[in-house]
Amino acid sequence: MSRRRPAQGCGPVRRPPLFGKGARRPGVDAHEPLLASIRAGKIDFHGLGRGHYPGDRLATGELPGLLSLGYWDARGDQDWGMDFHRNEGVEICLLETGAMRFAVDHRSFPLGPGDLTITRPWQAHRQGDPRIAAGRLHWATLAVGALRPDQSWHWPRWVLLAPADRAELARRLRQTETAVWQASPEVLQSFRRLRAAVVEEQGDRRQSRVAIGLNELLLGVLDLLRAENRAEQPRLASPAHSVELFLDDLRCNLNSLAREWTLAGMAAACGMGTTQFSQLCRRLTNDSPLRYLNLVRLEAAGRWLRREPGRSVTDIAYACGFASSQYFASQFRQHFGKTPSEYRRVSEGEGG
Repeated sequence: MSRRRPAQGCGPVRRPPLFGKGARRPGVDAHEPLLASIRAGKIDFHGLGRGHYPGDRLATGELPGLLSLGYWDARGDQDWGMDFHRNEGVEICLLETGAMRFAVDHRSFPLGPGDLTITRPWQAHRQGDPRIAAGRLHWATLAVGALRPDQSWHWPRWVLLAPADRAELARRLRQTETAVWQASPEVLQSFRRLRAAVVEEQGDRRQSRVAIGLNELLLGVLDLLRAENRAEQPRLASPAHSVELFLDDLRCNLNSLAREWTLAGMAAACGMGTTQFSQLCRRLTNDSPLRYLNLVRLEAAGRWLRREPGRSVTDIAYACGFASSQYFASQFRQHFGKTPSEYRRVSEGEGG
């Protein structure tokens, strides 16, 4: 069996890292386009948030586990869009009116009125691909105690669904890849009641109405998933899937690719020991983790050499994670049969 080569359709881009230092935190930068549009009066925005999520501040003891809740109303097409980001919880969004493109992982979807999106903590996504269109968007983001597919979910304590329903909802969301659904009337009404609670209420009354609304929303989502009954795939909640996502993050995320990875660090990022990680990596790539990492870096460097003829070879080597330009040149020639400069000249002669 030949070694599995990195997917050619996914070049290195700057997305938030999924594993390791700084992973999954959207940060202020990811929300800056939204904040700027609010300051400029381009959209009507009402929300609750904690940490770096925008909106009125949730108090320390107010609905712990609720990260963000709110809606925006864009009366016209916008000149901005959200950057790719990952949340620290599961995010449920409803486009009530208008139209918008939505991108998740490597897929893009046109959304229309009544479309519901559900993204898991490990899924990179953005609203607007690339620009936000006119429309009213609702959202709720809940921490579930998991950041990788193989980790168990733990709903906030104020989620009052029966234990069996909570477990089923988590299982269905973990074991399907579906990102876009058609919302039920119950889900639409839940978001409308949540909007009223955010806009009209304060203090304990707001907390009560939001908690009731979110429980209704989660029950409505569970009923929707049951009605759709999409095929569940247990492998999506397995350690192997976490390793798949880790390897995909290396291929498609320049921030991850440039990190100083060790075998122990790669394994720890996936929440497992080096032996299990190495076995799963070899099963998926037919190669050892460090050899595969080297291969991904070389092929990323090859793409950069073709795409950025004015960028120095040394700069590309460091950007792709090589600690030494001499080592990079040696490895590059061994892999491609040419020096980086020769490879670039041949590519330019072939039209890139």
